[in-house]
Amino acid sequence: MAFLSCEEMLAAARSQKITLAEAVLRSDLEESRLTEAHSRAAMRHLWQVMQATSQEYDPAQRSRSGLSGGDAAKVEQAWQQGRLLGDDYLAAVTAEALKTAECNACMKRIVAAPTAGSCGVLPAVLLPLARAGQADEDTVCDALYVAAGFGQVIAARATLAGAEGGCQAEVGAASAMAAAALCNLKGGTPEQCAAAAAMALGNLLGLVCDPVAGLVEVPCIKRNVVGAVNAVSCANMALAGVDYAIPCDEVIDAMGRVGSLLSPDLRETGQGGLAATPTGVKIARQLAQEG
Repeated sequence: MAFLSCEEMLAAARSQKITLAEAVLRSDLEESRLTEAHSRAAMRHLWQVMQATSQEYDPAQRSRSGLSGGDAAKVEQAWQQGRLLGDDYLAAVTAEALKTAECNACMKRIVAAPTAGSCGVLPAVLLPLARAGQADEDTVCDALYVAAGFGQVIAARATLAGAEGGCQAEVGAASAMAAAALCNLKGGTPEQCAAAAAMALGNLLGLVCDPVAGLVEVPCIKRNVVGAVNAVSCANMALAGVDYAIPCDEVIDAMGRVGSLLSPDLRETGQGGLAATPTGVKIARQLAQEG
């Protein structure tokens, strides 16, 4: 995909009188030289892996550090017992975000969307809709193309790496991608998709990357839930006609600048933020001794 701005992506859809998903697909085909059949097959495969990651989740499995595993099952149990706030969709989004992120920590197969550390956000908002019969495979794949389009622009204009831009570049970008995907899935216009992405990324601007003991577990896994729920909220606002004062491209540019201003201690080094708390330091020392 060769789009360098969200506005360019939206303009392509408008000028060619095609959907946003189609605009992203055509750009991808032009750059990759793949056939449409091959591109769509690859996207369906990614969706199948997302589904399999959820289906194969093992609540008894723990990460090597022992810091993560089993939390998604706790959420599902509490949901079944009627102890959670919100509706069934919100509970499912929470559980699915945890499932995929926990699978990543346990070294199982996931889809980096856009990164391994933010892998739970996008599948979390889509899986419950598919299971409820509210989105078939083609609809989901179109949503994934839209997500990919916004992700590519973020990568081109700023960064997707926590080591470069903090967690705002990982979970923040994933949340923007998921918000745009949801908006598209629910029939939103390209402009509404861009507004949803802008809101989602703007809400997480400045989010630091501070993994305890340098592992993509604490606080990373729970931040996937935040990114997913943020995406749902922003998609809902955009679908309702709520606009964002700052254009999506400018939000992305701001994220890149904020990332460059973050202390190196707050960019995946495990030296600042939660990693530098007394408990965070204690955990790191314990794991170093066990290793």
